Amino acid sequence: MVSLPKLRPIDPPSAAFLLAESKNQPMHVGGLQLFERPEDAGPDFVRELFEAATSNDDEVMPLFLKHPHRSIKTAGQLFWREDDQFDIEHHVRHNALPSPGRVRELLELCSRLHSTRLDWERPLWQAHLIEGLADGRVAMYTKIHHGLVDGISAMRLLQSTLSTDPDERGMAAPWTKRAIRRAKADTKGDVDAPMTEAAHTLAGLPGDALRTALGITAEAAGMPGALIKTLSKGARNETSTVSFHTPRTMFNRSITGARRFAAQDWPVERIRGVGKATGATINDVVLAMCGGAIRTYLLENDALPDSPLVAMVPVGLKAKESHLPSAEGGNAVGAVMARLGTDQADAGERLVAVQKSMKDGKDALQSLTPVQVLAMSAIGQAPAILGPALKMQGIIRSPYNLIISNVPGPRTTHYWNGAKLVGNYPLSIPINGMALNITCTSYDGSMGFGLTGCRRTVPHLQRLLTFLDAELAALEKAAGVS
Repeated sequence: MVSLPKLRPIDPPSAAFLLAESKNQPMHVGGLQLFERPEDAGPDFVRELFEAATSNDDEVMPLFLKHPHRSIKTAGQLFWREDDQFDIEHHVRHNALPSPGRVRELLELCSRLHSTRLDWERPLWQAHLIEGLADGRVAMYTKIHHGLVDGISAMRLLQSTLSTDPDERGMAAPWTKRAIRRAKADTKGDVDAPMTEAAHTLAGLPGDALRTALGITAEAAGMPGALIKTLSKGARNETSTVSFHTPRTMFNRSITGARRFAAQDWPVERIRGVGKATGATINDVVLAMCGGAIRTYLLENDALPDSPLVAMVPVGLKAKESHLPSAEGGNAVGAVMARLGTDQADAGERLVAVQKSMKDGKDALQSLTPVQVLAMSAIGQAPAILGPALKMQGIIRSPYNLIISNVPGPRTTHYWNGAKLVGNYPLSIPINGMALNITCTSYDGSMGFGLTGCRRTVPHLQRLLTFLDAELAALEKAAGVS
């Protein structure tokens, strides 16, 4: 009898992301990084990067070697199985853009690559080195299944293997053991290093939070009261982790598998300037930018509802002291259902509405322990997760209209084998009933916006970039800093 090689059970949250996948709903996150070639780069620079990345000199991390497996022998249960025929050149690919090699062609290529599901018969990731941009820059698009890592972890994994030294060469690819060992050594004691940051993320909310809450008697005893408080706030249309007053919009319909991706960045100082003048956080200003851009977009499509759109916004906060050993220090990540002020025509009034909504949401979470924060956030998201998973889209009302997240990135310039990282943009996951996802990340003084949407349900997605730019200018004018 042949024994099964290296099978490990898949935890419930990861299994949920795998089982929720369909041809219309690929469940991978991605990233687009733009690099300037080093001065000493030859004509074959990208080919050399590709050959180094696909060589057998460096051992690949176990995370990048496993794929889902289910058979009669496993009684239908999902397991992770190591790929015994791993082919690095299937996962790492070399692409070239068609003429004229504009950013438009690059974003179109990323849109197509992001539309394609990853093969369960192989480890669930790909990396594409892309040349052919008219200005000589080099791009790398990567995607990895949400069942393996969440978007924040994926971004930090890639960023952590970069260097602050422009002269460093011979650097390993991000998916190798050598790259991770080097990153851990380099970032030891560096509080600004991506790998040193936080613990819980929203990827594990539905399974980990509820499972942990049920296992800790002292914490679980407080769950009914916390749930009643949360539901009461939602019923009164106050911002919390649950929303009962979400309008139906053009974004909240069934989607296709085709994606459209748009990306742009703005100076963090411009966003911070609005915040300083108004007492708002950078995240508040980002949300107000999104709210104003979405309002203009929906007006252009004659689809603006009377009540404000609601965004699910991941937030980090200092929660009430917990009895959990893993929660020492009180750090927690939860979800706030924030109203975007799309019913307000004035940019300044919209920012005030966003500020109030976010403050109310954070105040609601402050009274909870970390486990309760995670559990309440999971409950608030349950309809969005269960609807597609149980094929009940349209029956279970969506608890929010879209997701907007803001992931802090490196504050200083980074390099990969001498190539300077000049742009960093996340790609995320639209789901049935949630056709638009906006994810932002800061890097070296810029805030990069990555907009991922269903190509059919969110037509002319790139128009939102123009509206974001106009909204930032309008916020500056309202704040008196333009």
